[in-house]
Amino acid sequence: MARFLVLNGPNINMLGRRDAGYYGVKTLDEVNDEIRAVADRLGVEVDFFQSNHEGALVDCIQENWGRMDGLIVNGGALTHYGLTLKDALIDCRLPFVEVHLSNPLARDAWRRHSVLSDIARGQIAGFGWRSYTAALEILAALVEEESR
Repeated sequence: MARFLVLNGPNINMLGRRDAGYYGVKTLDEVNDEIRAVADRLGVEVDFFQSNHEGALVDCIQENWGRMDGLIVNGGALTHYGLTLKDALIDCRLPFVEVHLSNPLARDAWRRHSVLSDIARGQIAGFGWRSYTAALEILAALVEEESR
């Protein structure tokens, strides 16, 4: 059974209390429940990790080395400057999809650059919590196809 890690960076723990126009009204636990439901339907496993600290995200990637088939990453603000996170994602050599709840291209200029996008398998943004579930469906299908 394929196994995926959903990795969330700074401030994602504040979902449900942040600006609903950008981030929706679901809490992180509710978003994780939506992802879990899709994982069950797809017959894959998902693990979740969130931290406001880049080093903790790096530690999580390293601790899960060899246990995962891919990652879904919402780096939060680290998307724009998290080079240590980028190095850990390069080193793990796993496919990952970069996700965003809002559309960074429709927001502040500093949000429009991602240090992760050039190493990501792809990016899904602007669909709220559905960005995560779409990423899981696509990533699971890619991993399945590539394992044949």
